[in-house]
Amino acid sequence: MSELKETIIALQAQSKALEPDESVRNNYVSKVHDYANQFLNSLSHAPAYNSSNETQGIFQVNGNKKSITEILDIYTAEVAQKGINAASGSHLGYIPGGGIYTSALADYIADVTNEYAGMYYASPGAVAMENELLNWLKSIFGFPESAIGNLTSGGSIANLIALAAARDKYSVTAQRIPKSVIYVSNQVHHCINKALRIIGLVEVIVRHVDLDEASRINPDDLEQKVKSDLANGLFPFLVIASAGTTDTGAIDPLEPIAKIAKAYNLWYHIDAAYGGFFVLTEEKRTLLKGMALADSLVVDPHKGLFLPYGIGAVLVKDKEAVYHSNHYRANYMQDTLNDDSPINPADVSPELTKHFRGFRMWLPLQLHGIEPFVACLREKLLLAAYFRAELLKLGFMLGPEPDLTVSYFWYSTGNDQENEFNEHLMKEIHNDGEVFLSSTKISGKFVIRIAVLSFRTKLETIDRAIKMIDKALTKVKAVF
Repeated sequence: MSELKETIIALQAQSKALEPDESVRNNYVSKVHDYANQFLNSLSHAPAYNSSNETQGIFQVNGNKKSITEILDIYTAEVAQKGINAASGSHLGYIPGGGIYTSALADYIADVTNEYAGMYYASPGAVAMENELLNWLKSIFGFPESAIGNLTSGGSIANLIALAAARDKYSVTAQRIPKSVIYVSNQVHHCINKALRIIGLVEVIVRHVDLDEASRINPDDLEQKVKSDLANGLFPFLVIASAGTTDTGAIDPLEPIAKIAKAYNLWYHIDAAYGGFFVLTEEKRTLLKGMALADSLVVDPHKGLFLPYGIGAVLVKDKEAVYHSNHYRANYMQDTLNDDSPINPADVSPELTKHFRGFRMWLPLQLHGIEPFVACLREKLLLAAYFRAELLKLGFMLGPEPDLTVSYFWYSTGNDQENEFNEHLMKEIHNDGEVFLSSTKISGKFVIRIAVLSFRTKLETIDRAIKMIDKALTKVKAVF
């Protein structure tokens, strides 16, 4: 036994490094604090995009120790300075995540206390906080108090939860799948297609509804397709609309689609991951009020509330449908069971081990209030309009007036080389990297996208983007 104790004591001495004392912790925090300030202070003039790849082997784990300074140097050179600078206000390409500083403070505290936010029994405060955040979301999106929800890792898992609930509500099981029909736009986010595969609906019939000139679902075509499928003995059960598509930022006609869904007993799901929080603005409240008519709704606080990547949200009106997909019990968890407990996040999501991500949302809302978030959303709407006006001055063609803050443009050459010209223009913009834009194809046309959503994107950012685009245009004209 003494030998056993000696071995344990020796191992304890080795493992002690995992519990640094206060002086060591202070050193670590000081170094990280300095790094964070240096990073944030340099953001305004740092490139938004660097096409360099990581140095091969730099991240290899081989047991050799490095100092905190060496580690931060590697992070700076190999992570923060390569690829898309997602924290930059000059990220105008894909729908940017946020990254407000006060959320980082919340994450630090949540990680230090290591709260498990899956079961009320394990952390009543953490679960209560997340449930109150969901109650707030219900109030702003017009969902009833009886609806349930979950703070997820992002829109993909949020959409998966909602679609699984629709599947189970309508009993779309193996025999029924080949005749079951889902109605979507071809602009629907690709995470919807991933979710359908994951939940076993890869063989379901997916109808792509016709779109109008602004890439919005045509309600008349939707109704005609539903009627035709019913007449042919099929089983329509789900329609998916978008409140802010990724390609064009379009908001589908939410209320007319809701009427069709109700008339034909379809589950109505709205993916509002990008655009949902614009309902807080006076300018877009009316356009988005149809979200309240959905059976399920997805929003991304790491988009419209400018939080760091890693937090989405889903609201579902039918509790039993969500429970059917996710509610399980295990013997080893019997101590946690209490019929009087609030809803456990683990019961409404695939996640059992759940990071306390709600604190990153709750702390900023408490610290700053709602007004700065609303002001920031309104600012982005105006910046998108300003961006489009400046592009017109350079001779660019513009896509339709955007519903939100995503738009697209292209340079017209008047010949069959137009796509090629704009592809070269996109490459030149990426080579510059001062501001990051992206591209897409609309009805076969190569176009360049702008997505104005970063809380750090300001008027001077757009002016710099216009100068960069003008410089790139001049270069491509000279060689094309």
